[in-house]
Amino acid sequence: MAEMVSILPGEVSTNRLHRYLLGAVGPRPIAFASTRDDKGRPNLSPFSFFNVFSANPPILIFSPARRVRNNTTKHTLENVLKTREVVINIVDYDMVEQMSLASTEYAEGENEFIKAGLTMLESDMVEPYRVAESPVQFECRVNKVEPLGKEGGAGNLIFSEVVKIHIDTSILDENEDIDPYKIDQVARMGGNWYTRAVEGLFEIPKPLSTLGVGVDRIPKDIRFSKILTGNDLGKLGNVQQIPSLEEVAVFKQSNIALQSIIDDQDFNKLHLIAQEYLNKNDVLSAWKILLAL
Repeated sequence: MAEMVSILPGEVSTNRLHRYLLGAVGPRPIAFASTRDDKGRPNLSPFSFFNVFSANPPILIFSPARRVRNNTTKHTLENVLKTREVVINIVDYDMVEQMSLASTEYAEGENEFIKAGLTMLESDMVEPYRVAESPVQFECRVNKVEPLGKEGGAGNLIFSEVVKIHIDTSILDENEDIDPYKIDQVARMGGNWYTRAVEGLFEIPKPLSTLGVGVDRIPKDIRFSKILTGNDLGKLGNVQQIPSLEEVAVFKQSNIALQSIIDDQDFNKLHLIAQEYLNKNDVLSAWKILLAL
């Protein structure tokens, strides 16, 4: 077991706790929130306390936290409380530096669209502008704002109901779904760090609609392998049934190269070969190799 440090939130500073939370909980999607104040002046600011929480009704929630250093509130929150409207723009890699610049704490009334060199685009159903450079823009009306506290660092959940969505057609695939490579999203990590989703994309087939056998059904000599990882075992456990002895026998006969490894009772080498098949998502062949001894 790894050596752990244990922390009680009340025993560290809010600033330190904030760094632990944001360093551990990530990557976080970014809500590039556009609002207007009660004088009609635009405001634009990014928030990484953000996600989608419902499809019917379509609800996005983001949270402008009170500033830790002086317990003041963000212009975005103040605008939303007055106007009850927001546009949430998705951030891609091509605009990440401009998004970061817009996070600067400019004076009230300063237009971050202009400061960051971004294009204001009229919305159809709400007053705040959309970011023209954003690949997906959500026009929203605010249902409620839920304060989580009154001290510095406290969040304010903004429940934003989507009333219209705008999607750049260039990011859609042949099925009219959003292609994760084409949208090229970025996300926040701790401190100054971001991550680019497209550089780390990988696919995991969803668990079977029927029940997978589960890791607990894997024979012990495989489950406690020195070679196979937890991810490998997860793949092996996500099959509806383990191959039969007859299926394994047919597989062995058609794979002469395995026979010498089987004859040598070389578990580790066999498990390495099975792992190669798992890396190619050929799980049934991996099972047959592992059961060949």
